[in-house]
Amino acid sequence: MIVGRAVVIPQDNVDTDVLYPGPYLSVVDPQRMKHYLFEGLDPELRQHLGPDAVLVVGDNFGAGSSREHVPLAMKAWGVRCLVGKSFARIFYRNCINLGLLAVQSPAAVTAARMGSRVRVEPREGWVEVDGARFEIRPVPAFVLEILEAGGLEAWGRRLVGATS
Repeated sequence: MIVGRAVVIPQDNVDTDVLYPGPYLSVVDPQRMKHYLFEGLDPELRQHLGPDAVLVVGDNFGAGSSREHVPLAMKAWGVRCLVGKSFARIFYRNCINLGLLAVQSPAAVTAARMGSRVRVEPREGWVEVDGARFEIRPVPAFVLEILEAGGLEAWGRRLVGATS
């Protein structure tokens, strides 16, 4: 189970170009990347991040370019997971592949306010916001394995190690 504090980005159709602008794409260290997260959207949002942050986001979050920098920078800030109305397909896969849980729950997003207490139980399939529970589709076991391994590459290394 993931427990955290909501950091709300209410806009819909937030694209990766504003989440992590192009001039910073040459930065490869996630600890340095995190200083540019939200640079084109609202740099003040970084003040709300930390190891207990759960990003609560609008519809079609992460549209646009396929920038792995965004989930890497989020993880560097300690973001626990994302709860969204919906995610752009490539952004969602980048999150999972890099070991960052993203779940859809439009009702939970509507209920959340900045600082709300959020609990996410991906195995059982629910999100709770300030005590109100919302059902979600349970996350498949293989996706949970990828997340628990820290991402797709680490998961693949485990598989190869298990068969050799």
